Amino acid sequence: MPIAHVYVWKGFSKEAKKKVIAGMTKVFVDLGVPAEAVEVVIHEVPKEDWGVGGERASERLKHAHIP
Repeated sequence: MPIAHVYVWKGFSKEAKKKVIAGMTKVFVDLGVPAEAVEVVIHEVPKEDWGVGGERASERLKHAHIP
């Protein structure tokens, strides 16, 4: 039974999480794994705790929209 861990910025909408869960499950189903066997865990991380290119995402990507 695969468990997919997905890390996103804090504030991800319920609808975006729903799409991520469905999409990740589909990837495994397409590989022949039954949907009932797939687990997806979404971890929310504050942008200030996420680094991109040596900077905090809250600074480097301050204009990025969280879905």
